[in-house]
Amino acid sequence: MDKTKPMKMDHDHMEHEQMDHSMMNHGGMDHSHMHHGMSGMEHIGNLKLKVVVSFILGIPILLMAPMMGAELPFQFTFTGSSWVVLALSTILFFLWWLAIHRRCYEELKQKKPAMMTLIAMGISVAYFYSVYAVINNDLLGRHPHVMDFFFELASLIIIMLLGHWIEMNSVMKAGSALDQLSKLVPDVAHVLHEDNQIHDMPVASLQQEMTVLVRAGESIPADGVIEDGSSHVDESLVTGESRKVAKQIGDQVIGGTINGDGTLTIKVTQEQGKGFLAQVSELVMNAQSAKSRAENLANKVAGWLFYAALTVGIVAFLIWLPTSGLSKAASILVTVLVIACPHALGLAIPLVVSRSTSIAAMKGLLIRDRDSLENAQKIEYVLMDKTGTLTEGVFEVTAIKSLTDNMSKDEVSALFAGLEQNSSHPIAQSIVDYVAAKGITATKFTDVETVKGVGMQGTYEGTKYMIVNRKYLEQNQINFAQVEYDQLAGQGLSVSFLIAQNEVLGIIGVGDKIKESTKAFIKQLKNRNLIPVMLTGDNATAAKIVADQIGVTEFKAELLPDDKQKIVAQYQAAGHRVMMVGDGVNDAPALALADIGVAIGAGTDVAIDAADVILVKSNPTDILNFLDLAKATNKKMVENLWWGAGYNILALPLAAGVLAPIGFILNPAVGAVLMSLSTVIVAVNAMALKVKTNN
Repeated sequence: MDKTKPMKMDHDHMEHEQMDHSMMNHGGMDHSHMHHGMSGMEHIGNLKLKVVVSFILGIPILLMAPMMGAELPFQFTFTGSSWVVLALSTILFFLWWLAIHRRCYEELKQKKPAMMTLIAMGISVAYFYSVYAVINNDLLGRHPHVMDFFFELASLIIIMLLGHWIEMNSVMKAGSALDQLSKLVPDVAHVLHEDNQIHDMPVASLQQEMTVLVRAGESIPADGVIEDGSSHVDESLVTGESRKVAKQIGDQVIGGTINGDGTLTIKVTQEQGKGFLAQVSELVMNAQSAKSRAENLANKVAGWLFYAALTVGIVAFLIWLPTSGLSKAASILVTVLVIACPHALGLAIPLVVSRSTSIAAMKGLLIRDRDSLENAQKIEYVLMDKTGTLTEGVFEVTAIKSLTDNMSKDEVSALFAGLEQNSSHPIAQSIVDYVAAKGITATKFTDVETVKGVGMQGTYEGTKYMIVNRKYLEQNQINFAQVEYDQLAGQGLSVSFLIAQNEVLGIIGVGDKIKESTKAFIKQLKNRNLIPVMLTGDNATAAKIVADQIGVTEFKAELLPDDKQKIVAQYQAAGHRVMMVGDGVNDAPALALADIGVAIGAGTDVAIDAADVILVKSNPTDILNFLDLAKATNKKMVENLWWGAGYNILALPLAAGVLAPIGFILNPAVGAVLMSLSTVIVAVNAMALKVKTNN
């Protein structure tokens, strides 16, 4: 078997009738695999610096340059001020151009002009025509006076940067999921040499067959097998299971998990870059790079506006050229293109997103990617990891009974715990913890071993005891309490029996409690015409029972961690929009690939960083709040886009002179006022966003 591939853990005892527990064969993680995904947004620190620099350069321009030929009350000029404005505008223009030219080029290369192309057209026309105006007016002294657009240049750049900064500042900042994966593994390992000397070396230099020492409380540096020592290991960051797992000689450990209070000597079994975290890292990286973003509304509108302005401007230029000359025709063309500059459009979406994310935070939602707000209305399927999402994620003993008159419930409990304390599985640990919490001392067994395909066995006072599943009892024709079994199995529990000398002594049911809000949540999803799909590693029988209890008709069972990503891809390949909800490292690749990834707040940092939306309260019902918020947000976005660009429906043709035959041409100053008014309306409309909370 290829040990670099995920495989189910051969934990025979846990082949209980109702639940099939699977793990992965984990390998070491190489930090070199931790490539950093490119964020769609610029680092907020750099952006803030650009905003500050733009304000420093732009404010003097706004104070000295007229707004489309109209001097405002707060403005002033002095001898040579036009040259100062030109110098400041030149610096501002080229700084901005350096920041956007690549994105503008990509838009044009893909033949999809959008916001960057529209801005580039507006500021380029405004700048170069304004340079011509300064040369004509101040250097050559020609008449008539040519209007400059430095005010529009500076205001557009400041507003666009400010809008971008508002949006970034409102959306929660979080590190890369790949960064979080790399942090799980320590930088240094304590390598034990043949002379029993310990030497520290970089984890990236570890090789197979090396022996490492892991002290209490340290992170395990690589995947391996315990050669000496015992401890309880916290695997919650990797598996999503909240309980610590007992480990002893011969057990496998996962690189990146946290050692408990014991000291472990571990032989490394996987070469760097071939282990579990490395595999997850690669899956997340591939998913993030492959995840295609739908073109957002603002870019669509900006693209339409680009074509509209260019078409109207060129047509106007060609019409005015033969009748009024080059100067007049050029002035009309430039006015049309500058009026189309998306001042209000630049704030239309960011202000709504800022308001929306503020409301979301109050409702226990953190939105990391604002595209998720737009994509929400297109979702058809909601894929949900069972454990920790639909259930509490903590295995509990629901029932334990004595089935013989010769033993009390406490005696049966002690025997169950005595055998189970030698197992590392979370269910076994839950039994041990349950019995200990009852103040019952676990029985001390000898010759404890795993019985393949059955469970556990051991000897106490000369009698061999076994923990087995129903299949073993049926195959060996041992009578068991069918009524008690059916009662527990009907609850979706993992059911085991304690036997000795072919007599059933006790029965135990262990399960993961369904969250109280789950059933109502599933029902409301269906009411919204969304199809819930449950994903689980449980066997099909256990999965169906839980699915029936919560009202889910579609479920996928017996899944390995990377299967979830494949399922997301399958739905997407069929043309469906998918929301994925999960909480563990195993869910991270699927969260990254889904159209919207939703992470449970109590989950791992890796899952959270791979997601678009985080449920702070770990309550799936909050997804309904997100969907309602997204609907209201999209409505406000559309309204703001109309206010932000809709005035162009009138302003562009009027500026082009469509009413010139009756003696009316839009004064550029009036166009500027309309532009400013639309910006104010956009801000007021964004603040009016409100959403009711789902209880």
